[in-house]
Amino acid sequence: MLSVFDGHNDALTRDDHAQIVEGRSGGHLDLPRMRAGGVRGGIFSVFSKSPGMPEERKPVPRDDGVKEFPSAPPLDHAPAAADAAAVAGRLLALERAGHVRLARREADLDAGKEDGGPPLAVLHLEGAEAIDPALEALEFWYEAGLRSLGPVWSRSNWFGHGVPFISPSSPNVGPGLTDAGRALVRRCAELGILVDVSHLNEAGFWDLAGLEPGPIVATHSGAHAVCASSRNLTDAQLDAIGETGGLVGIVFACAFLRPDFADDADTPLELIVQHARYVADRIGVEHVALGSDYDGATIPTPLGDVAGTPRLLDALAEDGFGPDELAAIAWNNWRRVLGAWWSG
Repeated sequence: MLSVFDGHNDALTRDDHAQIVEGRSGGHLDLPRMRAGGVRGGIFSVFSKSPGMPEERKPVPRDDGVKEFPSAPPLDHAPAAADAAAVAGRLLALERAGHVRLARREADLDAGKEDGGPPLAVLHLEGAEAIDPALEALEFWYEAGLRSLGPVWSRSNWFGHGVPFISPSSPNVGPGLTDAGRALVRRCAELGILVDVSHLNEAGFWDLAGLEPGPIVATHSGAHAVCASSRNLTDAQLDAIGETGGLVGIVFACAFLRPDFADDADTPLELIVQHARYVADRIGVEHVALGSDYDGATIPTPLGDVAGTPRLLDALAEDGFGPDELAAIAWNNWRRVLGAWWSG
């Protein structure tokens, strides 16, 4: 079985997070199901909800036929910092108990794949509201193990502007990075914290690209040409990712896979494959990886959960991806870009 690295999950933020070790009765990801699916590592997201935001959000059709998720109001720093610290503490407790290995340096990526020990976990902030505009807290988070960060979720903060969930829509919605956002990207590059563009609007994407911090990475996104959601990447964005040696973790969220934008679990695996194939044909298979969004989205029923990962690999193989290409998508491309950010 191929070793797999997955670019995004929200398991730590779920109400039943305490069951990750022994296995959860619902949801998409826990440690037993990771082992069953051959998933040896992943990026574990720390996400703080806006006040009053429900755990499950569904798109609302507008009168013009456009589907839009309800917008989330901005989140203040103090509650975000407290919530994020608590969620990150859950991952650190799992590490202390020997259930996961927190990946902090490039060498961890190889050891975690090969030695049969606990799975690798990369600590990620999805939306940087827990970081103050002066970036003093960033130093603390780095020492705690933070190695990946999205400046924004799909709401605005003092670093930039998240792309709203609108389908169909261009991601070119709103202004770009703020001065604080540019400083955040520069400091992350200096420390060795990957910067994720998955929820960044297009203006922010190009601002980040102009800073040349490292390989551009979208941990959980799709191809706009296949599904014209605001959350997906245009051809120009894909080209820029390829030119920097970056990658796209192909998202499994049904609403960002389907051309009709339906948030419907009755979605074939072939749509995940179609996004992977589009990106591979456009910029090369070396820029394609997996970025599920487990426990943060509706996942296709034929996949089910993380234990179903071999079924997705089989579907990719049936589309013509060869053994070396599958190994690249499953692990090696993530290994390369994380190593590039962490060793810089």
